[in-house]
Amino acid sequence: MKGSGHGKPAYKPVSMSSKEYQAFAKNREPSRSIWTNCLKAFLVGGFICFIGQGVQQFFMTAFDMSAKDAGNPTVAIMILLSVILTSMGVYDKISQWAGAGSAVPVTGFANSMCSAAIEHRSEGLVLGVGANMFKLAGSVIVFGVVAAFVVGIIYWVFGIGAWHDITG
Repeated sequence: MKGSGHGKPAYKPVSMSSKEYQAFAKNREPSRSIWTNCLKAFLVGGFICFIGQGVQQFFMTAFDMSAKDAGNPTVAIMILLSVILTSMGVYDKISQWAGAGSAVPVTGFANSMCSAAIEHRSEGLVLGVGANMFKLAGSVIVFGVVAAFVVGIIYWVFGIGAWHDITG
């Protein structure tokens, strides 16, 4: 890109050290109130859980289910709501405002997978949607399996689950 026709660039190359750049960026970073962010996260996360509790209560009342039996359809409805809101762009706006409060495990995970699927849909179903959507899911599933294995070994070594087997 040329400047005023004299063959000189219109911009001056900037060479900053890493420390200078960090100071430059920190001076221009907007200030954030930790207490306000915590309150927003608490309110939104609590509201998502409140909706989930309402859905579970609906299943328990309308279909005479126990709390345990109502758990699976409640999770399915919460995932569906999260995916619908993500598809409409609403969940992202809620996340931007609430921060970590929207990362309630079930809805936050569904949002992450749906966002990846939407973002990469132009690359095709298998290499775009499938491959990129499960990049996140793969790490979560691996962590879950490893954690369950470790907890299972601990239970086995210390015999923690044996009393339940005898009495249950």
